Amino acid sequence: MRTDLFDFPLPPDRIATRPVTPRDAARLLHVRAAPDGGDELIDRAVKDIPALLGPGDVMVFNDTRVLPARLLGRRGLVAVEVLLHRPVGTNPWPAAWDVFAKPAKRLKPGQVVAFGPRLTAEVQAKSDQGLVRLTFNLSGPALFNELQAVGHIPLPPYIRRDDDARDRTDYQTVYAARDGSVAAPTAGLHFTPELLAAIDASGARRLSVTLHVGAGTFLPVKAEDTERHIMHAEWGEVSATTAEAVTRAKAARGRVIAVGTTSLRLLESAAPAPGRVAPFAGDTALFITPGYRFKAVDVLMTNFHLPKSTLFMLVSAFSGLARMKSAYAHAVAAGYRFYSYGDASWLERVEGP
Repeated sequence: MRTDLFDFPLPPDRIATRPVTPRDAARLLHVRAAPDGGDELIDRAVKDIPALLGPGDVMVFNDTRVLPARLLGRRGLVAVEVLLHRPVGTNPWPAAWDVFAKPAKRLKPGQVVAFGPRLTAEVQAKSDQGLVRLTFNLSGPALFNELQAVGHIPLPPYIRRDDDARDRTDYQTVYAARDGSVAAPTAGLHFTPELLAAIDASGARRLSVTLHVGAGTFLPVKAEDTERHIMHAEWGEVSATTAEAVTRAKAARGRVIAVGTTSLRLLESAAPAPGRVAPFAGDTALFITPGYRFKAVDVLMTNFHLPKSTLFMLVSAFSGLARMKSAYAHAVAAGYRFYSYGDASWLERVEGP
């Protein structure tokens, strides 16, 4: 499909640079098909979610934790900015990482970049996908601790300010458990302990998966046709317990509600057939566009996404391109806040284009 089909106007003042407080005070646009086949758009709040749930439903959350993955360093007199993308190898904190770097053109194998008095990295190689492979002088807990000391929260580029101490909390879900992401699963930022308790009281079941979000999520779609866009792989895991619970819910006609596009993409990657999810551990580069047939997820809670982004393409596949354009136009007119620190939507799946 043509990438420009997924474009839409967005006034700059709709881009949120800070979240609302408390988290569950954010707005929630409920999008579904009306009985007459048109669009039904209902303005709600995130704290209303328990009223949207039934006893047989399962909500699936991505429990990844965001790393302070933006590093500022120098190679001699040249300032270098690095965004960690993914570790090389199976160890949780290896010395070697693939990163996005600026200015990547001025980095050559063998050169050393200093990120602080105790942290340096040597350039090993550069890839055709714009990645640079670095080997740090530290690994294991020593590297983890140094990243906590000198790293910055990797705020998306459309939040045009430096990160600060508040972002260390704001850009992290309250249920984050497994280190590894360089971007937050932003739908999850809206949940509070009180809201999670109310979801439990509703009779719905909460489940966790892990998808470590890579820096590729920030990259724009530059291809004119979606078929030519290459997704960067991200590592994810669906446990046997979660896979069985989702499959049982589907068999019992309960709904599977993905909290965020990351949870959705991982569940769909782990679904070998409609209505069934299997344990999964590995990379996924699933790119969902209109025409995709969903096998696992019935409802998607997600924030409002960038024009012509892979995420807007995904929600258009889930609820229909025309319906999503109508929903986004309503959100703009009604003053909803967009992107990572913005408001959320509750999308019911619609089969077809």
